[in-house]
Amino acid sequence: MSKRVQGLYAITDSKMIAPKKFTTKVRQALEGGARIIQYRDKSQHHELRLEQATSVVALCKEFDALSIINDDVELAKTVQADGLHIGSEDDDLAFARAELGTNKIIGVSCYASIELANQAIAESADYVAFGSVFSSSTKPQAPVAGLDILQQAKQTLNVPIVAIGGINLDNLPDVVATGADSVAIISGVFACDDVTTAAQFFAKAFI
Repeated sequence: MSKRVQGLYAITDSKMIAPKKFTTKVRQALEGGARIIQYRDKSQHHELRLEQATSVVALCKEFDALSIINDDVELAKTVQADGLHIGSEDDDLAFARAELGTNKIIGVSCYASIELANQAIAESADYVAFGSVFSSSTKPQAPVAGLDILQQAKQTLNVPIVAIGGINLDNLPDVVATGADSVAIISGVFACDDVTTAAQFFAKAFI
């Protein structure tokens, strides 16, 4: 299933999407061509998170896209998402794999480190993400990884490569040129008034 990690990877953000518009916005992103939706909400609103994650899984099934939960193994299990994404400070990869099984996708943030990526792959990661590729308004304190790490990763690693951070329509061609399999977009999709059209611009880069 990791071969399906390609194209537009849209990540939800509770600061950009009002709860009443959540399902509509996710549907619009999928209508625009998003192939992966990651549900990311670090709040403690458990009922809302369960409701929204459940809607992401249902919508992704409808559009034959992948549903990924950020940093919550139990939520991923409960809603039967396609997979989980973890960072360096999140749940242990071995624990996540043991809990989710081998038929679920697990992706790992590797920032600007090929070493971290190799370690994650050795521990059964299905894809690795690098970034922030450019300076990002969503995570302004994140170190900038640059494009070279994507090229190096694509040449040396045997799992899909996801680029994240500061990617917009102006620099998108440079990211695609590195061979990255997927681009993870937050504000470039969900902060737009017309989510469907915004998603289409990013999705078309991989057609």
